[in-house]
Amino acid sequence: MKTQSWYVLTGLVIIAVMSAYCSKKSVITPALSVSLSEIAFKANGDTAEVTVTSNVEWNISNPASSWLQLSKTGGNSSPASIQLTAAANTTGAARSTVLEVSAGNSQVRRINITQAGSLYPGYNVSPQPADATGMGSNAAQLAARFQLGWNIGNTLEAIGGETAWGNPLISESYIRAVKARGFTAIRLPCSWNQYADKATAKIQDAWLNRVKQVVQYCVNNDMYVLLNIHWDGGWLDNNINAQKKDSVNARQQAFWEQIATTMRDFDEHLLFASANEPPAGNADQMAILASYHQTFVNAVRSTGGRNSYRVLVVQGPSTNIEKTNDLMNVLPADPVKDRMMVEVHYYSPSQFCLLMDGDASWGKMFYYWGTGHHSAIEPDRNATWGEESDVNASFARMKTKFIDKQIPVIMGEYGAYRRGNSKYVPKDLATHNNAVDYWLTYVTKQAIANGLKPFYWDTGGALDRRNNTVLDKRTIDAIVAGSK
Repeated sequence: MKTQSWYVLTGLVIIAVMSAYCSKKSVITPALSVSLSEIAFKANGDTAEVTVTSNVEWNISNPASSWLQLSKTGGNSSPASIQLTAAANTTGAARSTVLEVSAGNSQVRRINITQAGSLYPGYNVSPQPADATGMGSNAAQLAARFQLGWNIGNTLEAIGGETAWGNPLISESYIRAVKARGFTAIRLPCSWNQYADKATAKIQDAWLNRVKQVVQYCVNNDMYVLLNIHWDGGWLDNNINAQKKDSVNARQQAFWEQIATTMRDFDEHLLFASANEPPAGNADQMAILASYHQTFVNAVRSTGGRNSYRVLVVQGPSTNIEKTNDLMNVLPADPVKDRMMVEVHYYSPSQFCLLMDGDASWGKMFYYWGTGHHSAIEPDRNATWGEESDVNASFARMKTKFIDKQIPVIMGEYGAYRRGNSKYVPKDLATHNNAVDYWLTYVTKQAIANGLKPFYWDTGGALDRRNNTVLDKRTIDAIVAGSK
């Protein structure tokens, strides 16, 4: 017969076994997941939502609490939605952090956070729905509507003001005079930085309205007009480097949001151009330049209205044909198809076209260029490179690289200039003047034959802006002859 103590002992053993069994069954392996592992916030402040799912309690570490706020930093085993709010980033540089979501003793999930940097307030303050009215032409169709272009140089881009370099204010009668000479498009080199607040990048309303007035002069006369950010003190051109990339992109965005908003109601007669002659000599610099062009495209498109469809122009590295052919292999991403052009410039050979102040370390002045236009009187001043075959080869590169793919190419600047009025007067002046005429006609003709759209660079030397009279009839006649 079993004693009472035996029954007690047996019961205790059973209880101990059952307790151990139940404890084993109640151990839960932690499980944890997050709905996003990468979040990129916009510079002017942004939000995102993340869902955390776990079967145990969890928490989030937030080392960026000074600029990133979370609606929750912990929870229990139920799925939870967390609102992430990033403050505006006005540091001028991108910033980042890593959020760690942990559960139990071993489960950790990471969320990588980045935010673009901006030095300035957002100026896309009145975006509009896309408006295709008057914007029916794609880039190739639009390029077919204008053939011969004219630069109003040393004026709207002049440091010190529109008249600082000796030219008068642009008038509508001057635009009509350009058109009367056979030109169908105007390029408006323009500066903005000197009219902008250095702390906020806010462009003066008076300057925005003045530029808009000049654009209106062109559109009133059925002239296509290309408006850019020119050298502008070099804030972009002098800073194609990783150290300045964020701050340049911030200024590029601020300026183009303002320019595009002001000019938004013009129809397809108006084109925007990202820059002027931005230098880039290798793939790394080209990648940085490409980011500046992408910021330009994004800023213009973000303003909406007709800017949603406006044709945009991006510059090859240094606007040099050979560099553009070698380095510019991808155009900016654009939400609208076939609305992009490429811009190059052409002053070759530079000793004939540009060198006006004596021999330079990189070469001596050429006075005579092209077949039948070399001088026997002054043979050491005949061109030794950059003649007809080089013109043909350069323009063919652009035709193959872009134009044959329905990407028009603007030759935004070109020209050769006479030295008869300088202190370096050619000994064979008649042959020199004939050579300048020949260069202008030949280059214009070959550009158009290959599909490039040439814009002659004039600063008031060919057409007098004070009275709209022709100062250099030979130059204008030679250009127009090439266009025919």
